[in-house]
Amino acid sequence: MTTPQLLHLVFGGELESLDGVTFKDLDKLDVVGIFPNYATAHAAWKAKAQQTVDNAQMRYFVVHLHRLLDPETSPAAR
Repeated sequence: MTTPQLLHLVFGGELESLDGVTFKDLDKLDVVGIFPNYATAHAAWKAKAQQTVDNAQMRYFVVHLHRLLDPETSPAAR
């Protein structure tokens, strides 16, 4: 049996403030990549977050693309 692809996007950038999610400059967003599962996306997110730990306004995110592509597979839809 083949493991289903549960695509995840990892990206980040510098935020305008620590209490929001508005980026300072959209042209400078760092798109780390698209990953086939959460485990590999989390590893990429963690590596990038650790590289930028000295910049408090730099944030990286994991987006569950599979939930956007097929909302029926989302646990919230069940």
